[in-house]
Amino acid sequence: LLHPRCCVWYEPPPFGPRTSLSKGMYGVSEANTARWIVAASKAPQWQVMGAAIGIFTCLAYIPLLKEKLPYTCSPEYQAAQRAYMRYHNMNPIWGISSKQARAADAGH
Repeated sequence: LLHPRCCVWYEPPPFGPRTSLSKGMYGVSEANTARWIVAASKAPQWQVMGAAIGIFTCLAYIPLLKEKLPYTCSPEYQAAQRAYMRYHNMNPIWGISSKQARAADAGH
């Protein structure tokens, strides 16, 4: 006996999988959103993240424009720190107290 075949046609929801039929789609809708936000949502993710990181880096640097360097960056402080480290024989193998570093600073 031959049985008639039953076919079920699946039609996905209009806004994609796991979305409601009665609500709008998730994410950015072009109707009520600024153009630059829509453009950013369609751009490659690495470009959007790079631009955001660059903008926030510039914004974070603005307060530092008028600041002076800390006193620990002055040449006098660094020379005193090297002398202190050499006196106490700190890092004697590769560092400031090594034979190569002492030989290099002997001419100064």
